[in-house]
Amino acid sequence: MPVKKVQVRGSIVELDGDEMTRIMWQLVKDKLLFPYLDMNIEYFDLGLENRDKTEDSVTIEAAEAIKKHGIGVKCATVTPNKDRVKEYNLKKEWPSPNATLRAALDGTIFRSPILVKNVSPTVRTWKKSIHIGRHAYGDVYKNKEIRVPGPGKGELIFTPTNESSSIRETIHEFEGPGILQGIHNTDESIRNFARACFTYALDLKVDLWFSDKDTISKTYDSRFAQIFKEEYEKNWKTSFEKASITYFFTLIDDAVARIMRAEGGILWALKNYDGDVMSDMLGSAYGSLAMMTSVLVSPTGRFEYEAAHGTVQKHYYKHLKGEKTSTNPMALIFAWTGALRKRGEFDKTPEVVNFANKLEAAAIETVESGVMTGDLLRVAVPSPNNKMVYTEEFIDAIAAALKRKVNQD
Repeated sequence: MPVKKVQVRGSIVELDGDEMTRIMWQLVKDKLLFPYLDMNIEYFDLGLENRDKTEDSVTIEAAEAIKKHGIGVKCATVTPNKDRVKEYNLKKEWPSPNATLRAALDGTIFRSPILVKNVSPTVRTWKKSIHIGRHAYGDVYKNKEIRVPGPGKGELIFTPTNESSSIRETIHEFEGPGILQGIHNTDESIRNFARACFTYALDLKVDLWFSDKDTISKTYDSRFAQIFKEEYEKNWKTSFEKASITYFFTLIDDAVARIMRAEGGILWALKNYDGDVMSDMLGSAYGSLAMMTSVLVSPTGRFEYEAAHGTVQKHYYKHLKGEKTSTNPMALIFAWTGALRKRGEFDKTPEVVNFANKLEAAAIETVESGVMTGDLLRVAVPSPNNKMVYTEEFIDAIAAALKRKVNQD
């Protein structure tokens, strides 16, 4: 008997991606979503070939669609370097689509591990989730760089709009070849970042840490620390105290040392590059990079869900040779469930939220039953029930568990 499909009222903006994650993305839709959901999808192909074909305009169009509909879900994508330009015969080194989307939405990225009982964190003190709040604007992702050809002066210059005199700082007097880099941020974006982190911590009822290096970066990093402090004292201190949670600032090197001894149960707010690095560290330490959820939250209430990992290039090359892979799709599945849950909350359709919960439970139960991909088998608690399966077999096992849950209704 056919399953009565759940109607998803509002539109979801789908951003397709590259390589092995693109293959799994389609499997997830075909086996876990389309049999149960009637969705309004606005589709954008952010695969590298289409970004090249459209001069990357497709990425801008996708960002505008997320602004319009409020919810996006994104597959992993390739940011091309010189080798990828040759491999894909591209016109140029197109920018990171993630950076383009983050700049357009001016959001904060929140990342959290997917916890399963039979995979223990490699840091034995971690008993609870450590969430990452990553500022998704500026820093090296919107930088300007110069390859210095020879002797000369490198300067930082700011020219005010309504004044004739400029502010100039000498960066370095070059005696030979070198490199220069300029980065920026805005008070508005930093304040939005701080507010998003305080809001998210309060919603989770967990302590909030913020860390940077203001002892060295006495203007750039110090501005982040100052704005976070101002926001907390003015707008959040009372609410945090009522919730019995705290805000804590420390230097990033101290925070890294502390995090290795912490039990978890915190939201760690970090600047853009720091958050990029530390979220991968946490993902690996909790079991696998494929076990890390990621959501970009804009200050205007738009949400873009994605996997925190890359396109799994090595597995894709094996796939092209016709070889089977054991690639973990958990973060891709949770990107979809996150988007569906938020869509259901927006539309006040509890049946959509319920389906998202069931799919997540089916995925977790599959791993906890011992059926898992190779990355998890290597770090799972030893058990005679443990069994490594190939990519499609793993998704089929989740599909079977999901079918049982749906049929229970």
